[in-house]
Amino acid sequence: MDESGTLEDKLLGRESKDVNKDLKLRVWNESKKLWRIASPAIITRITTYGILVATQSFMGHIGETELASYAVIQIFLVRFANGIVFGMSSALETLCGQAFGAKQYHMMGIYLQRSWIVVLCSSAILLPVFIFTSPLLRLIGQEEELSEVAGKISIWFIPILYYFVFSMTMQKFLQAQLKNIIIGWLSSASFVIHLILSWLFVYKLSLGIPGAMGAMIISTWTMVIGEFVYIFGGWCPESWTGFSMSAFTDIWPVAKLSLSSGVMICLELWYNAVLVLFAGYMKNATIAISAFSICLNISTWQLMICIGFLSAASVRVANELGRGDAEAAKFSIIVNLSTTVSLGVVFSVLFLVFNHVIAYAFTSSTEVAKAVSSLASLLSLAALLNSIQPVLSGVAVGAGYQTVVAYVNLGCYYLAGIPIGLLLGYVAKLEAMGIWIGMLCGIALQTLVLLWITWRTDWNAQVERASQRLNKWLLAPSEEKTSHASSDDRLV
Repeated sequence: MDESGTLEDKLLGRESKDVNKDLKLRVWNESKKLWRIASPAIITRITTYGILVATQSFMGHIGETELASYAVIQIFLVRFANGIVFGMSSALETLCGQAFGAKQYHMMGIYLQRSWIVVLCSSAILLPVFIFTSPLLRLIGQEEELSEVAGKISIWFIPILYYFVFSMTMQKFLQAQLKNIIIGWLSSASFVIHLILSWLFVYKLSLGIPGAMGAMIISTWTMVIGEFVYIFGGWCPESWTGFSMSAFTDIWPVAKLSLSSGVMICLELWYNAVLVLFAGYMKNATIAISAFSICLNISTWQLMICIGFLSAASVRVANELGRGDAEAAKFSIIVNLSTTVSLGVVFSVLFLVFNHVIAYAFTSSTEVAKAVSSLASLLSLAALLNSIQPVLSGVAVGAGYQTVVAYVNLGCYYLAGIPIGLLLGYVAKLEAMGIWIGMLCGIALQTLVLLWITWRTDWNAQVERASQRLNKWLLAPSEEKTSHASSDDRLV
C-alpha cells in the first residue's frame, strides 16, 4: 500500500513537473514573440514621443510663455490630430494582423493604400484648426499672450500632421508582419538628428521657435522617407506588390473600421487634453498648465513603453485570430498583462524616488518644479494604471471590437473622469491635483471595465468574426494582379 502510494506520488510529481515545464516553455516562447514586436515598438514610441518632449524642453529654456504655449498645442491640438490619425491607422492593426495570420499577404499592401486614402482625407479636414489656432484659443477664453504664441507654433505643426499620416500607417503595416525593427532604427536615428539640430538651431543660432520647430520637421520627415524606401525598395515582396486600383474598392468598410478605431483612441487621447485645457482657467494658469503638462509628459514617456505592448497585443491577438487559434490568443493576453504590470510596479517606485529632480529636465522654474513634485504620488499611481490599460486596448484592436471600447471610453472618461476632476479642481479647490485625481479615476474605471469585457469575451466567436471579415474583403492574387495591370495600362 505504501509502495503503491509512493509510486503514485512519484508519477503525479513527474506529471506535475512536465506540466510546469511545458507551461514555462509556452510562457518563454510567447514572451519572445511579444518582445520581438514590443521592443522595436517601444523604441519607436519613446524616440518619436521624445522628439515632441525634447522640443518642449528647448521651448522651456526659451521662455515660460513659449513652454506653456507649446504645452497647449502639443497636449491639446496635436493630441487632437494625433488621436484621429493614430486611431484611424489602428484599423490596419486589425486588418493587416489578421491577414498576416491567415497568410493573405497580398492583401496587406491593399489595406495600406486604402488606409492612406481614408486617413489623408480625414487629415485635410483638420487643417483649419491648425491655421486658426489663435482665434480659437481666444474664443474659449485663453490668455492673449499664450494664444498669440500658440498660434505661431501651430502653423509649424502642419508638416508634422502629414508625418503622422504616413509614418503611423506604415508602422502598423510593418509591425503586423514582424518587420518593425527597421522602424526602431529609423526612429532612433531621427531622434539623434533632432537633438543635434535643436541644439544647433536654438542654442547656437538662437533661432527661437522657428529653430525648434524646424528641427522637428526635418528629423521626423527623415524617418518617413526611410520607411518609404524600405517598403518600396523590395524589402516587403509578399505584402507590397505596388500601387493598385484595388485600393479604391471596399473603401467604406475600411473607413467605418477606421472611424471606430479613431473614436476609440481619440476619446482616450483627448481626455488628457481636455483636462489640461481646464487647467488653463485656473488663477495661475501658466504654472498650472506647465506643471500638469510636465507630469503628463513624464507619465506618457512610461506609457510609450506600455504602448509598445499595446502593439504586441494587437498583433499577437490579430495573428492568432487570423490563424483560428482562440486559446493562443487568450494565452498571449495573460502573458502580456503579467509583463506590463511588472514593469508598471518598477516605474511607480522610480517616480516616487526621483520626484524632486525630474521636473528640471523640462523647466528652470523652481515654482513649476515644486508643483510637479506635489503630484508625485498621483504620478506613481498613473504608472500602475498605464501598465494595464494599453494592453487591453491592444486586445480590442486585434480583435476588431473598437466600437465597444469607444463607448467604454466615452462613459468612463467624459461622464465620470472629467466631472470628478472639475469638482475636485474647482469646487474642492485642489486645482491641478484635483484635475489629476479626476483623470486617474476615469482611467481606473476604464481599466476595470475593459478587464471585465476581456474576461467575458467569447474568443471562438472572435475567430469566426475574423474569418468572415477576411473572406468578405479578400481579393484573389490573380484578381489583384489583373487590377494592378489594368491600372498600369491606363497610366500608359
